[in-house]
Amino acid sequence: MGALDAQLVPAVDGVAYGLLLFVVAAGLGLAFGTAGVLNLAHGALYAVGAYTGAALSDGTWTGLLLGLAAGTLASCAAGVLLSVALAPLARRGHLAQALLTFGLALIGGNLLIEAFGADEMPVHVPAALDASVPLLGHRYPAYRLVFCAMALVLAAAGTWVLTRTRAGAAVRATADDPGMVAACGIAPRAVHTGVLAAAGALAGAAGVLGAPIIGPGPGTADTVLMLSLVVVVLGGLRSLWGTLAAAVAVGEVQTLGVSLAPDWAPYLLFAAMACVLTLRARSAPLHDPAGASDAASAPAAPGPVRRLTTALHTLTGAVRGAAARVPGPRPRRGLPLAVLLVLLVAVPWLLDLYSVSLAAYALALGLVAVSASVMTGHAGLPTLGQTAPFAVGAYTTALAADAGWTAGPLQLCAAAAAAALFSALTGPAVVRARGTTVLMITLALGELTHTALGGMTSLTGGTDGLSGFPATRPLWGAEPLADEAATYGYVLVVAVLALAVTLVLLRSPAGTLLAGIRGAEPRMRAAGHPVGRYLLVAHIGAGTLAGIGGALLVTVQSYVSPADVGFEIAALALLAAVIGGTTSVVGAVLGAGLIVFTRDWLAGVWPGHGPLLLGVLFVLTVHLLPQGLAGLRGGGPAPAKEPA
Repeated sequence: MGALDAQLVPAVDGVAYGLLLFVVAAGLGLAFGTAGVLNLAHGALYAVGAYTGAALSDGTWTGLLLGLAAGTLASCAAGVLLSVALAPLARRGHLAQALLTFGLALIGGNLLIEAFGADEMPVHVPAALDASVPLLGHRYPAYRLVFCAMALVLAAAGTWVLTRTRAGAAVRATADDPGMVAACGIAPRAVHTGVLAAAGALAGAAGVLGAPIIGPGPGTADTVLMLSLVVVVLGGLRSLWGTLAAAVAVGEVQTLGVSLAPDWAPYLLFAAMACVLTLRARSAPLHDPAGASDAASAPAAPGPVRRLTTALHTLTGAVRGAAARVPGPRPRRGLPLAVLLVLLVAVPWLLDLYSVSLAAYALALGLVAVSASVMTGHAGLPTLGQTAPFAVGAYTTALAADAGWTAGPLQLCAAAAAAALFSALTGPAVVRARGTTVLMITLALGELTHTALGGMTSLTGGTDGLSGFPATRPLWGAEPLADEAATYGYVLVVAVLALAVTLVLLRSPAGTLLAGIRGAEPRMRAAGHPVGRYLLVAHIGAGTLAGIGGALLVTVQSYVSPADVGFEIAALALLAAVIGGTTSVVGAVLGAGLIVFTRDWLAGVWPGHGPLLLGVLFVLTVHLLPQGLAGLRGGGPAPAKEPA
């Protein structure tokens, strides 16, 4: 009884936390379910309300009400502006929306920090609520109990509007049949704008009222966004009751779970998210319901080892065939490669040492970007999780170096093998899904990996990371890489070799198979091709490439931490692929260079505004380069239509 009594306060905290997440996630789910917008700026809308409410709070009821009105209106207006920015992308799919809204979130977050400071802001609640009340033998903050009541009122009001009013009927009808709504004289675009405005208002109101629970600070937007995504995935888009149950469950994990099982609680949320998405993907039909699965298209159902072996033999044969044919690329196609290679070789003579180190880092990030390009542009599986094998390769290299394995080829082989194994284990959960579900599964896998790296302190150094290990030797018996120029030369050679192998594969029959799957998966299945096996091998190959990038990252930095392999790096890698054109290997490397130039060099000229500059780069890329740099040459392939 004593143990249960001790957990009462965390349990009630979980209810308050969950109700806060419910109000925020309801707006996120409304925007996605009705307007079809994957809004990665939703956490920033909460932060706008939280900062505004905290700035106007003075410990009086007037300050609270004024903050509530101002924060709600500010976030509502931001939602309208978001709708305007998204309007040109209506037919571009969720990938473009995700990149644009993430860029806007970076811009908004930087502007909030510029306006309110980088420290967490104190929140002053009215004196009558800034006290504790008795609760079953415990003292509990009065404000949290009042907040629970206010959150329930907001939830009830939102439910009533959606189910009992003409506006709610228009919203529900637009979600089901926008064509019918347009035929009735109602503009679906106006409904979408209203939905995003309402979602922003909900997030802003939650930010003002929930600031004493999840306060305004530099990490607030990311925290709220991730937790809201988990709630929406677990609760579903069509059920407010499901969203409420999922929100309370997430709140309990964040409070009661941390109290009861602090070592396991951080993994529960994203593990549950990945499992739910994977199960839904397995239960949903693919592009060809009658096409059956891979097993149905084959005479017999071989075991997983044999399936993987068969697919590997297919790709091996493709490489041999490509090598035998020695395809001679047209001069026009080979010219960008030649120019880029000449410029990369000349970097140590053209730039200062700091810029040379940035160029080496850009090459490492470029391999992750090419990995994302293989998955997104060639396989048709948009991914936000390529930093997971990137992290596996990086930490494997750091641990190998710490154990005395300093030879570069040995480190690269270990990193590639570890990343390939990781991708083989996680691949079945990814290759079955399509479209936005792939984004969410890979996001969950990336966050799980990031959390694990931060939690396994004895192995990974926790949030402090790993450092102090010996420098890499380019070959057995060679001297360690002691300066930026030598390190850059080693990284350049490895990157060029890895990219050359990637280009050979993508221009071989194996690449043609991937293009066929991306463009006409039902036909590929009908023709008897084991689509799942091909995609799994592509996932393993992309993961291997990312793992090599992780090994190069450690060589360049002589240090690695979870911050080097988090969600932001995954988004940057995907942006680099989009800048290049999603199917261009050279473009992805150039995109990575542009990102590093913007974030690390240009931001040095304007200190403290790196996220703002990156956000502007996101927005400009999505709006001005729909086909990436490859589209500027003309005749480039149109961007692949994102699977539904």
